[in-house]
Amino acid sequence: MAVPSPLPAPLAQVWRELTGSAAPAPVEVRGRAGLPGAFRVADAAVASVGVALAAGARRLGARSAAVDAPAAAAAFLAERHLLVDGIAPQFWDPLAGDHRSADGWVRLHTNYAAHRAAALRALDLPASADREQVAAVVAGRDAVDVESAVVAQGGAAAALRTRAGWLSHGQRAAVAARPLVAVDVAGGARNRAPDAARPRVLDLTRVIAGPTATKVLAAFGADVLRLDPPGFEEVPALVAETTAGKRCAALDARADPACFAELVAAADVLVCGLRPGALARLGWPPDRLAAANLSLVVAELSAYGDTGPWAGRRGFDSLVQTVNGMAAEGMQRSGADHPVPLPAQALDHASGWLLAGGVLHALALRREDGLGRRVGVVLARTGEWIESLGRQIGDDAPPEVVTEEVPSPLGVVTRVVCPGELDGRALRWAGPPSPLGSAEALFQGE
Repeated sequence: MAVPSPLPAPLAQVWRELTGSAAPAPVEVRGRAGLPGAFRVADAAVASVGVALAAGARRLGARSAAVDAPAAAAAFLAERHLLVDGIAPQFWDPLAGDHRSADGWVRLHTNYAAHRAAALRALDLPASADREQVAAVVAGRDAVDVESAVVAQGGAAAALRTRAGWLSHGQRAAVAARPLVAVDVAGGARNRAPDAARPRVLDLTRVIAGPTATKVLAAFGADVLRLDPPGFEEVPALVAETTAGKRCAALDARADPACFAELVAAADVLVCGLRPGALARLGWPPDRLAAANLSLVVAELSAYGDTGPWAGRRGFDSLVQTVNGMAAEGMQRSGADHPVPLPAQALDHASGWLLAGGVLHALALRREDGLGRRVGVVLARTGEWIESLGRQIGDDAPPEVVTEEVPSPLGVVTRVVCPGELDGRALRWAGPPSPLGSAEALFQGE
């Protein structure tokens, strides 16, 4: 009888930290994965995908689970291989990206109209300004000055920092003090049996990380209902990639609090990818959530967390890589004359799979004690974890990417397959993507 290979150290470590168990994660890792660059991004992919698979297998009572390492690495490249009717959707706004400043570099995130407008206000430019005009203004100002001005206007920006600069920053200390995946008891038992064969997940997420988590939960059998304010415009490429197997409804929680309250009461899980404190600003602080649903699992994801000098600051994967030294190290190692990020939106994808693993673990615990839980993941903390994995020697080639074609209301979608097996059967995405606002604000069966 063949002896199973030992689990990769990052996967074993994350599983121990998540579950507190000395027993190995109930998942087999097959093959070897690589991604280019100095950081061990492929190892992070195998570990984060593996933890979610292990947690899902344990909750579902699967006898075996396996993760294909190349497929896990390919999942981190999902949006880069997405096609809709054979065409790659446009991902970045023309103003987004790195701009040379008077003393270095600053990155702007302008994919959302409100953030684009905020950046232009901060730079004293008209709404019609193009990239060349933005570059000219940024070139005359210091990077931190631009970062601060954009953030003050309600936008999202990041000045390029070295690793040493990040280590001396107060926000790094706050982030490093957090667990990679926090799972804490919240609320108390309620009368009805809390475990559900098909958990109901209320999805209040945007961009990549949070929607990836809820997409993974849907693949594990959850009924996922995504809510967006009426008229909200997501980046089109992200709708086609991250709404797989979900129903998407339009609902303004402030304008229709009764409907939102009914959904909270009926849900097993609420996943929020808005800034820290957003639920409270919507009128739903933790005590009100607990009063409405004592056994609710509330999962929250943010860029920098809710403590430290940047508590609640807007952020995205590319911005966190800019401030935490990763893009600076990529530039230095490659000899490039511009910031060089990781070969994938690795903080987003790793955080999404880790958050899904935390939710699945929380649901397994709730089955035993009926208690609600709070699950938390922070992109900057995920960055610290990937940093801690060390460096690889040489550049590994990207993995072979296996895709599938799925007819959908958005067109024929070509997407990366779901990585993993349960009981020898391939885990699959729960269904095609859905247009935002295309469903009623009801869980299935209601």
